[in-house]
Amino acid sequence: MSDFDLSLLQQWVGRTETLQDVVRPEAVGALAATLDTPAPNAILPPLWHWINFWSVAPAAQIGDDGHPRRGGFLPPVPLPRRMWAGGRLTFPEPLPIGAAISRTSSILDVKDKAGASGHLVFVTVRHEIRCSGRIAITEEHDIVYRDMPAPGSPQPAPRPAPAQAQWSREITPDPVLLFRYSALTFNGHRIHYDRSYVTEVEGYPGLIVHGPLIATLLMELLRAELPAARVTTFSFRAVSPLFDIHPFTVCGRPEGNGRVSLWALNHRGELAMQAEATIE
Repeated sequence: MSDFDLSLLQQWVGRTETLQDVVRPEAVGALAATLDTPAPNAILPPLWHWINFWSVAPAAQIGDDGHPRRGGFLPPVPLPRRMWAGGRLTFPEPLPIGAAISRTSSILDVKDKAGASGHLVFVTVRHEIRCSGRIAITEEHDIVYRDMPAPGSPQPAPRPAPAQAQWSREITPDPVLLFRYSALTFNGHRIHYDRSYVTEVEGYPGLIVHGPLIATLLMELLRAELPAARVTTFSFRAVSPLFDIHPFTVCGRPEGNGRVSLWALNHRGELAMQAEATIE
């Protein structure tokens, strides 16, 4: 980390890019099949927009981890591990299936901190998704970069999970689920499908379940339990990774005043993701 230069990375703050896409019915149907849920007919469910706006880089521009090489829109953070740490979203307008949409993204912040597992760099990206000129979704997306753990370094202490879930569903992740979600989001990150890479290079015990997939499964739990509700905001934070070698559980409960608490537990009952939605 002697060549780490935060001031260089902060030069990316303010960079923007705009992408165009269409809410393709065939992709929506494929995600519904992947999630094992009925396909929507007219309106895209919340968080399903993550199958849009692919980052399509030529093969020659792909890094060792399967992502596009850093230094384009995202800053060239010199840390090998990259994870989706969380986000905050609002849904002011519906996204019709079949509609043309655009997304304008900007780098809001780049900051570093020392964590229990070593040096961390957080990059926050803001997205504004428009349909027919109106903002349909705003999203702040937190990406965390970290170093490889030192041999024998202690694992972070587990975080306590909320008690008394009113709803719960056990999820059995497998390589097919992770591959299909990677394909639908055009996510080449090897930690989700390349077992030898994720275990031998990044040192994890199994394939990692995508953070946005976990968040989507939490949202699907809410939609199944409260099908008439309209989600207006959603926020989530990844606490610890989930792997394909064990089942996990998505949980939730209404809190009153339009608030819903949601969380995911690993196979030991430890907190893996915490989220909150507001509904009307």
